Amino acid sequence: MKTHFLLPNQFKKIGWFLFIPSLIASLLISIANLNIDDYLVVKVFAFTNDDILGPKKYFSFINNSIADELLLFGLVIGGILIGFSKLKIEDEFTSKIRYESLVWATYLNYGLILFFTIFVYGLPYLNVLFFNTFTLLLFFIIRFHYQIYKLNKTSGDDE
Repeated sequence: MKTHFLLPNQFKKIGWFLFIPSLIASLLISIANLNIDDYLVVKVFAFTNDDILGPKKYFSFINNSIADELLLFGLVIGGILIGFSKLKIEDEFTSKIRYESLVWATYLNYGLILFFTIFVYGLPYLNVLFFNTFTLLLFFIIRFHYQIYKLNKTSGDDE
């Protein structure tokens, strides 16, 4: 079966290499409430910047920690490489599982967003929005690989 939009299988390893450390670091920073504002501070171009004690700036260079941006890039790029790389054996059935897993993950993700929108307010809601940038990919990866695991387990039992 010709798959037009899937990446080569080798990209999956790179994805895991990016995704797992970024996920662990992001969870540790969030759970332990670590301040990473002093790490990896560089001058970056910002479309807009609104410091608490300073004036709002547009299209300027600012000093900023890029640690959180690097973690988010690792999560998103790693998740895309994991979720959308071909399996070693890619056929119509795995495409169906991939599609159904993506739909399931989308329903779950947006259901959780609606739930948290009703029950979480203030600054904790910003955490919800931050985690939402990669939870769709995370739910998809978990569901897809679980379904493939079940498929491989049942096909191994049939033999």
